[in-house]
Amino acid sequence: MTSSIVHRVRPSGIRKFFDVLASMEHVISLGVGEPDFVTPDHIREAGIESIQAGRTHYTSNYGLLPLRQRIAVEMQRLYGVRYDPEHEILVTVGASEGIDIAVRAVVNHGDGVLLPEPGYVSYEASVVLAGGNVQPVPTYAENGFSLTARAVEQAITPQSRAIVMGFPNNPTGAVLDPQEAQAIVDLAVEHDLVIISDEIYHRLIYGGDHVCIAALKGAWDRTILINGFSKAYAMTGWRLGYTCAPAEVLEAMMKIHQYVIMSAPTAAQWAGIEALDHGEADVQSMLAEYDRRRKLLVTGLNDVGLTCFEPRGAFYAFPSIAITGMSSEEFSFRLLEEEHVAVVSGTAFGDAGEGYVRMCYATAYEQIQEALERMRRFVKRHTHTSLAS
Repeated sequence: MTSSIVHRVRPSGIRKFFDVLASMEHVISLGVGEPDFVTPDHIREAGIESIQAGRTHYTSNYGLLPLRQRIAVEMQRLYGVRYDPEHEILVTVGASEGIDIAVRAVVNHGDGVLLPEPGYVSYEASVVLAGGNVQPVPTYAENGFSLTARAVEQAITPQSRAIVMGFPNNPTGAVLDPQEAQAIVDLAVEHDLVIISDEIYHRLIYGGDHVCIAALKGAWDRTILINGFSKAYAMTGWRLGYTCAPAEVLEAMMKIHQYVIMSAPTAAQWAGIEALDHGEADVQSMLAEYDRRRKLLVTGLNDVGLTCFEPRGAFYAFPSIAITGMSSEEFSFRLLEEEHVAVVSGTAFGDAGEGYVRMCYATAYEQIQEALERMRRFVKRHTHTSLAS
């Protein structure tokens, strides 16, 4: 009774793991990719006020115009990229909807879509559900899991239609090198590829600047930029994202959006306006705390023997577990069973994630400290290496 296309979609490795986690107590979770901060008071109040004022009806399919206008100002302010708020910006139900409808709007049955790995779990599913074929592009710890033009070029075939890029990266925390990013755009121009750029972590950068793909030479007219409010403003449950793209492409996406969604939640859109108007101090405060936790976790992981490169974006560390001799899935389940620390197998993010696990540092500093102590015990038990105590 079910579609053969759905059967091609692999079950989420994250979801399977958290089904086990839900049955356990006293677990320190480094698994969920969600800020532990509550949405700032003034943003919550704006959403509440919109409900109390009776703003409970559908908005335009495109989203509230005042919100789209502020998004346009934000893109211009941060990256010098111009979008017409009336025809080139669409408000979505989180960045996840944006990814899905972007892929469906540009991919024909049998088209190849280049996916850097490790990468966010929904990319592969979106391609499969759109009838496309995944063309993996592996990235490696040796260069900080950053994507290179050479790797992209080697993966391109005559069937290649698009490339989905998610940087800063979930699960690795990698960021793009500006020169490599430009070289990848040049390849996209040469091979007439659509670029779907998921930049949901664009405000979570530790040193340096975010590379906005649409701002690069030759990129704007072939780039679908996906973004949202979940990570920077701690608004995951509000389900508020947006897409910026040339009008013709955006109209195709909106055609899908209007039939399956209608419009993004109205109260969330008013809260988003408040976030963009008055939320910059909140972004900087949370960023500083994430950076403090990042340094603690990465230093601690290297100290216990789980070699970890320095993630420069998002809020994830992606350490190697080679010292234990375990597979990524075995390590994750045994660490949970023995020490009650939850991490996610690297293979949940593609085959290139084998030998690694994802750890999220969007949790309390003290929890990270305790998790590191538990991992120290675990690693000592499962290696022949003498580690410093």
